[in-house]
Amino acid sequence: MMNHFMVLAVLLPLRTCYSTYFQQESLVFPVTYLNISKDLALQQLLVEWDVGKSAHDAELAMSFEIQVRRTDENTTVWTEFQNVTLDRSGKSLNWIWYSDLPLECLSHSVRIRSKAESSKVWSQWSLWETVRGLDTSNDSGPQIFPNEKIIEEGSDISLCCIGRKGEIIEDFFLAPDIDVFKHTSSQGQVSLLTVKNVSHQVPHITACCKESCSEDQCYVHAILSVGRAPDTPTDFSCQTQDMKIVTCTWSQGGDTYLYGRHSPKYTLSEEFSQKPVPCTVSCAEQCSCSWDIGRQRIFNITVTVENPLGKETAMDAFDVTHRIYPAAPFQLLEECTDTEITLHWKHQNKVIELFCQTEVLQPDGKIELRNSSNTHLHYSSITLGGLQPFTEYTLRVRCGAAKHFWMWSEWSETLTIRTKEASPSGKLDIWREITPVLGGRNVTLFWKQGSSFQANGRIISYEVTWEKVEDGSEPESISFSPVYNSTRISIDNHSYRISVMAKNYAGYSLPSVLIIPRDTGIKEFKEEQVNGTDNGIFISWEPRHTYDSYIIDWCNFPMLQPCDLQWKRFGPNTSSALINSAAFVPGVRYNFRIYGSVADATFLLEKKTGYLRELPPLPDPIVEKVELSFNAVTLSWDSYSANEAQPGFIRGYHVYVSPIEEDCNLKGSKKHVLPDDSVLCKYTIENPDERRYTVKHLLPNTKYKLAVKAYSGGGETPIINFIYIDTPLNSNMLYLVALLVIVPALAAALCCWKLKWVKEHCCPVIPSPNKSKVLSFKEFKVGSEKVLKISDCIPDVLAVDSKAEAQKLHPWSQPTEDKISDHNSSWICPDEKEESQFTASPAPQTQTWFENFAYSSHLAAESDLYQKLETLEASKPELSAARYQPHYYFDIFNEDAASTPRETAGRKTSLRYVSQTDVHCLGRRL
Repeated sequence: MMNHFMVLAVLLPLRTCYSTYFQQESLVFPVTYLNISKDLALQQLLVEWDVGKSAHDAELAMSFEIQVRRTDENTTVWTEFQNVTLDRSGKSLNWIWYSDLPLECLSHSVRIRSKAESSKVWSQWSLWETVRGLDTSNDSGPQIFPNEKIIEEGSDISLCCIGRKGEIIEDFFLAPDIDVFKHTSSQGQVSLLTVKNVSHQVPHITACCKESCSEDQCYVHAILSVGRAPDTPTDFSCQTQDMKIVTCTWSQGGDTYLYGRHSPKYTLSEEFSQKPVPCTVSCAEQCSCSWDIGRQRIFNITVTVENPLGKETAMDAFDVTHRIYPAAPFQLLEECTDTEITLHWKHQNKVIELFCQTEVLQPDGKIELRNSSNTHLHYSSITLGGLQPFTEYTLRVRCGAAKHFWMWSEWSETLTIRTKEASPSGKLDIWREITPVLGGRNVTLFWKQGSSFQANGRIISYEVTWEKVEDGSEPESISFSPVYNSTRISIDNHSYRISVMAKNYAGYSLPSVLIIPRDTGIKEFKEEQVNGTDNGIFISWEPRHTYDSYIIDWCNFPMLQPCDLQWKRFGPNTSSALINSAAFVPGVRYNFRIYGSVADATFLLEKKTGYLRELPPLPDPIVEKVELSFNAVTLSWDSYSANEAQPGFIRGYHVYVSPIEEDCNLKGSKKHVLPDDSVLCKYTIENPDERRYTVKHLLPNTKYKLAVKAYSGGGETPIINFIYIDTPLNSNMLYLVALLVIVPALAAALCCWKLKWVKEHCCPVIPSPNKSKVLSFKEFKVGSEKVLKISDCIPDVLAVDSKAEAQKLHPWSQPTEDKISDHNSSWICPDEKEESQFTASPAPQTQTWFENFAYSSHLAAESDLYQKLETLEASKPELSAARYQPHYYFDIFNEDAASTPRETAGRKTSLRYVSQTDVHCLGRRL
């Protein structure tokens, strides 16, 4: 039973809470009151509404949905939700809506519905509450709204033109012409224009409206301005110079593009006194406003800037004693020595203790600030030490409050002061150039003010002194005007000590000393080539530990005589340097000499030569000699100079060759393509001293073009001019042609000219056997050929092989073996076979020859018929022959002439017949 009551006690409150929640969830509080009004000046739509008293009593949190629409528009132009917690006062609710379209243009209607936040159900919409616009104009003409307005840059603007009753808007436009959205009401009495993102580049916009009629009152226009809201004032601060007047300054910000009565307006107010500040604002680069502060010391100043588009403020709270901005010092006076300046000045703030600062402008443009520790009420001073003698300094002073420093005053006027002179400090940088002459040397002495030298005044002269080192001879000296920086003195070959000093009105500098060693003759040094860079010419040398410094000298203009000698000194640990000069130009050879210095004496160590940048050699080598053959050409350019006048080191030569009518392709060459795409053969000579070259493998009887170019580290100039050659014909071919053509032709001509002589000696006429008496025999034929019988032949010469046979033929005379004389000589030419037979004979033989003078009648008439028989002897083997000269015709082959048949037969076999034909053709002398 107890459990039952406990369950009921729990369920009853739950039921009550559920019923209450359900009722609240479905509870609706509709809008019971709605009123709309308009503020045309601010273009605001003012909405006021309320709900039932029960909602206020329940202090419900409610949401309201508000909708706005315009006449002739069926869609809602604005929807907004408002969340409000009601209170028991029963005060109505308010809402303000800013219309983008002038409220005069159209009628606007509003409706609202509500919902308790605890409920899910919205109330019914209230009825539309309408506020009427000027749908028609009762004026004498059409009207434009807004008729005068300041438009903010970047915003959108809507305009309307309302026509008179019964009139239709014919045209509504803007000038200048810009993009607009245009809409006209259904009845044509209202026209709307909308402009997006208005720019200040169009400072004024003119709206023009015209009705359909043509009278003057049918037209109206309005001018609109485009601008910006003012910026917040920046750098706003206030200060005082004399504790009486406070001046506030600020930057006015960017341009608002609004002028005249629409320009920004500035006002200042003081919060503590709740009064406006009695000052007049003036703006130039900055805005400022000043007023008398009286006895007040603490201020909270607000500056306000305002124009039709907006308003901005800035504040500054301060204690006047902490905002002291002193006036600039004045009446500057100075006292100076050679190294110090004491500066005095006055200031107006006699009741304020000031702390001052002096600005010192150095001659090199550097600025040094020095603070003053001397703080008098009426005047101040500062002493500036560590200055250079005879040097101009520009000074100015500013001051600030020593207590509660706020800011510096303006600078005083500048004061330029020159310190007094002092004796020159440091030494002159001196150098020399020694030229050997007959009996001594000429020393050209140079001097300049180095980095360690300070003139400390105006140099009035240079003192040069020289004396021998070995003996105590009186020194010689000479003084030079300050416009000179060199001189020449003549000395002998002894060692000399030379010194140079600078002098100003305060005294002399320390002497700079050079020792000229005794002349020991000229030592030759080989010049080493060095390379230039974009920044200068790099020089390096071998360091020597015996020297305490090194000197490099050169000429900026080496072609000038005398040249302007330059020099530079380096420490003992330096072994290289980049020599640069504004006078260095490409294509000029510069010579450098490196000296070592110890105890004021200098010694030449090395020589260098180089260019800032090498250029191609000029001019081109001139080919002075050309030696031609049928397949080669030798070129010579012996007079070409590779001296210092060249714009680069001559590294060698290039020889270019090409046939005129075709590209070149010679053995052992490289191809070189010209800009016109023609191809040359290129030969390289890497020895610059070689000025002769032979181009081989040319073709005979061919025309070639050649060029010789010198090249350097800067390359070579383009090929412009060529020399032309024609190779001759091959002489060996000429000889061959001469042998094949000329010699046979000459031989033929000679033969024609001496035809008879040639015929007699080379090809004599062989007598025809038919005409010879030898062939006067009876005809005997064997076949078709005639055959001579031995018995019918009368020989002209007989040769008998043995003396015994010859004696048988000449029983009346003894044969002789004498040599044949030239007058009676006969000729026989045995062939090679016969000669071999003769030489093969083991023992000397003697042959006997018989001549028939009946056949050789010309010999018979000239010979002695009774000549003795002569014997012909040969040397290898030794031969002899006996000539038989009969007095009558003797038939030796007549068998009757022999004593016995045996003897006759023996003679036949021992005799040898030599025919006349054989004798003449063989051409041997008998």
